[in-house]
Amino acid sequence: MGLERVFADDPAFIPYVAAGDPSYEASLEYVEALERGGADAIELGLPFSEPMAEGSTIQEAVVRSLEAGMTPERYFEFVADLDVDVPIVCMTYYNLIAQFGDSEAPASRDARTDGESANTGPRAFVERAAEVGIEGFVVVDLPAEEAGPLREACDEYGLDLVFIVAPTTRGERLERMREHVSGYVYVQARLGVTGAREDVSDQTEESLARIADWDVPKAVGFGIKTGEHAERIVAAGADGIIVGSALIDIIAAGHADGDPLPKTVQRLESKARELKRGALAGGARRADDGS
Repeated sequence: MGLERVFADDPAFIPYVAAGDPSYEASLEYVEALERGGADAIELGLPFSEPMAEGSTIQEAVVRSLEAGMTPERYFEFVADLDVDVPIVCMTYYNLIAQFGDSEAPASRDARTDGESANTGPRAFVERAAEVGIEGFVVVDLPAEEAGPLREACDEYGLDLVFIVAPTTRGERLERMREHVSGYVYVQARLGVTGAREDVSDQTEESLARIADWDVPKAVGFGIKTGEHAERIVAAGADGIIVGSALIDIIAAGHADGDPLPKTVQRLESKARELKRGALAGGARRADDGS
């Protein structure tokens, strides 16, 4: 059933944070706090030096993570060290997947006999991800038209491949995404880059309507900041919510202010509970409406 199982009972809350922000040890505690706060799955960012789709909040998280020493192999070690029982989804950029090779992959792997090295590219990356328990990928800059190799590797190792559907995604590109997507579809609530907002975009319902007949859960992200936002989005038809910047703001503030680690952990857990409660309230509203 893969990642679809996280949407089986209630609307899902999926937080995003960058692994290793602001340090390896603190980040482990932050991710575990999000699970305690009600996360049903966690999108864990593998930092890339050119995060084009991100707003300033996540860009700064990426910088902190990279400065603290995060690399692809360190990321996999981080996932292995996590003490959580919810699925981990790797969110990253395709360059890191395509370039993953001998310098990162453990030396014990043998080269394939068909001329393609098992130690390079999408297959090696997916294999390593599967080893540490990652269950799927969101690849921000991967066009559906070029997703074949990664999709094949995901099929080989039983992992899901999530696509981001923007308000402007239509026509053939939308159909290609439908062919390749599994686990859930990430519905971008608004145009632009990531970042917490004060309001909920009116583009959300339109985007959900365009993919209403897709046979995968729909999780809405971009701009969700409060439990009220979460409630409204789920009431509008989403199967779950994805929240990143509102959580990273808490991490950034704690880091900047020099707060004790337990204080930031508590704030993250509290915000996670608020967002999960909002998602559940939205599901209840939709049930009451009979939709």
